[in-house]
Amino acid sequence: VQLQASGGGLVQAGGSLRLSCAASGLTSSRIVMGWFRQAPGKERVFVARIGWGTGTTAYGDSVQGRFIISRDIAKSTVYLQMNSLKPEDTAVYYCATGPRPGTYEYWGQGTLVTVSS
Repeated sequence: VQLQASGGGLVQAGGSLRLSCAASGLTSSRIVMGWFRQAPGKERVFVARIGWGTGTTAYGDSVQGRFIISRDIAKSTVYLQMNSLKPEDTAVYYCATGPRPGTYEYWGQGTLVTVSS
């Protein structure tokens, strides 16, 4: 399995950005796709996840109501629509996949999101 994240960049506070994660080599729909982020000097934290087959979603508290995770099964791509961005959303964002929440076996390379105040 390979994951390729893209879509990061520089955006002003209050703006929006959409990240994409293209997956290849997926062999099952019984997987979870997740987004995580790591700010400078901090640990990597959970942002959002989606069941690939079910479409069930979950979000971290800090992004609930602002971010939306979705997937396009035909394109093997998961998206993270980020709205009302804040400077504290600045981080490297990673996509990951695994058989269940909390068990992520494959990780993308990360894409940098910078939110200016």
